[in-house]
Amino acid sequence: MKRNLCALALIAISSPVFAEGFASKDEIQRAMGDHTYQGGMLTGSFSEYYAADGTIKGDGYTGTWRATDEGMCFAYGTDPENCWNLKIDGNVVTLFKDSAVDGAGVIVKGNPNSY
Repeated sequence: MKRNLCALALIAISSPVFAEGFASKDEIQRAMGDHTYQGGMLTGSFSEYYAADGTIKGDGYTGTWRATDEGMCFAYGTDPENCWNLKIDGNVVTLFKDSAVDGAGVIVKGNPNSY
């Protein structure tokens, strides 16, 4: 029964109707700047610090981030920039790509991992 409820919840939050109401540029800047994201995406779990100046610091890597009217964009090394829509509820962040959930985690003030 628990698995069925979890599956239903994932289907519900993946629907385009749930995808409405993404965070604005200002909301993303306030929530993510000088915070660390701890969570995962479909590719695996990770944590990284988003400095207020747009720098990303992770475990052995760096990059840049920026907030836009369409979401949060990330660039690492020579890879092209990628952007996601965000829903932010307190310290919980859900990332959406093409209106489907692509990751989720929590944000913590500062850089507790000293990246």
